[in-house]
Amino acid sequence: MATWDDVRRLALALPETAERPSYEGLPAWRVNDKAFAWDRPLRGKDRDVLGDAAPSGPVLGVSVADEGVKQALVADDPAVYFTTPHFDGYAAVLVRLDDIAADELGELLTEAWLCRAPKRLVRVFRR
Repeated sequence: MATWDDVRRLALALPETAERPSYEGLPAWRVNDKAFAWDRPLRGKDRDVLGDAAPSGPVLGVSVADEGVKQALVADDPAVYFTTPHFDGYAAVLVRLDDIAADELGELLTEAWLCRAPKRLVRVFRR
């Protein structure tokens, strides 16, 4: 089970990452002023669509490489990963924070960071 403290610690360990509130005032983690992870509570429409499958705990939004990666994550582990129609066409997936292991969260945040970081920074990071 991961927490917001885990998200904060893991995200801020990535180069040139900053935590800045989203437009809703919720925490978001950015590289080069591009969000790669954010607190994404469910909204009314989300809950209507998800019904009984809607998580009651915290939800993390993260960038992914493309829709294929998003669909693969959701198919491979629907107990952790999900999406809503709001994210149709977007390279982002939602995560049940209470249900993801901290080590998996670290990998997910690193991959999300790699999707949004400038190429020069990615080159340096991968060395």
